[in-house]
Amino acid sequence: MDMHSRKQYLQELQKEYLGGSKKERGELLSEAEKRTGLARKYLIRRLSAKTRWQKPSGKRSPRPPEYKVDLIVSLVRLWDIFDEPCGQRLAPLLSGEVERLRRLGELFISDLQAKKLKKMSAKTIDRLLEHEKATRMIENKYHKGNTPLLYGKIPTKMSDEWDLEVLGQIQIDGVEHCGQTTAGEYLNTVSATDIRSGWWEGEAVLGKGQQRTLEALKAIRKRCPFTWREIHPDNSSSFINYFLYRYAQKEMLKFSRSRPFKKNDNCFVEQKNSRNVRRHFGHVRYDTQKEQAILNDLYQNELRLYKNFFQPVMRLELKERYQGHIYRKYQPAKTPYQYLMDDPNVSQKTKAKLKTIYESLNPAELHRSIEAKLKLLAKIYQTKYQKVSETYEEQNDATVTFPLDPTAAFRLPSLVT
Repeated sequence: MDMHSRKQYLQELQKEYLGGSKKERGELLSEAEKRTGLARKYLIRRLSAKTRWQKPSGKRSPRPPEYKVDLIVSLVRLWDIFDEPCGQRLAPLLSGEVERLRRLGELFISDLQAKKLKKMSAKTIDRLLEHEKATRMIENKYHKGNTPLLYGKIPTKMSDEWDLEVLGQIQIDGVEHCGQTTAGEYLNTVSATDIRSGWWEGEAVLGKGQQRTLEALKAIRKRCPFTWREIHPDNSSSFINYFLYRYAQKEMLKFSRSRPFKKNDNCFVEQKNSRNVRRHFGHVRYDTQKEQAILNDLYQNELRLYKNFFQPVMRLELKERYQGHIYRKYQPAKTPYQYLMDDPNVSQKTKAKLKTIYESLNPAELHRSIEAKLKLLAKIYQTKYQKVSETYEEQNDATVTFPLDPTAAFRLPSLVT
């Protein structure tokens, strides 16, 4: 007997149980105990007159809200005045500052509303501000750009729309070397990757100027051993601007962009940013011409040769989902140089040049040269850090900020003395 059947049985049995004598009740209890398997004491309670099986027909009227819209508006006003604190920080302020703001003419509410605000708990404050916080978050996240017309002219392209057999489709991204603060002017790496071969190039520029970024892209394009067909940056204003747009039209290049807040649309270059830039230069702040010179020296010489000729790339061949697990199959790993040598669309003249360069390279020597220049960069950074620290101690100026431990973000901290 399931629960529903047992309930129906007890409902019918209760009518007979309440109208019977003491002896009849005992017999009914024995029979019910045998049929339902329930304890005798439990059956006595369930079959008593106090048990009501039917639910009340009328619905319970909801309690009227204590805090109405006019009070929430005043609460949001107070939340803004005190710089949007959480409920635990705002609740103690309300008890003393509500009357003060009323006297100063900043808050116009009744005595009853003031009383309700002063006794409001932290959880109630957070609950009443949920809608306002969500609305502001959406407004901040999906605000209109400065050049909406230009963004409308440039089509978006997702990660599954690329033709991986076509050479010359370039994904572009920027890597900031700002350290712990984005204040002031600092170096940015313009990173570019071909999705067919995995060929990578980089160039460091000071700031995010649109003209400087365009010149960096031109320098990167000159170093590439193949023809560009399409450029695909993210939605940064460093790339989505009329300088780059007119350049793409003049050079007959296709121009597409990623969707907002969809980093996977630029996945090929995002992978390179971690391995080719962050791994070597870390997350510290670079903002001098000496540091820019070293970064560009590596990008234009040893680092690009080492990454493109001696660092294999694994391309995804198949991706399947089976019983909640994703299985991936990769093609045999090959370097970007090998991809270009196997590509029938690359001219024999270009292949001969690449082969000459490859045969003249020593990967061990390239690795030692990269380490030596990283060591020099670390020393320059540490010297700059010490000078700023000494200036801070002399002036005792709280506005001077600089990244903390200069050795923390370097891959080889033992090189820094």
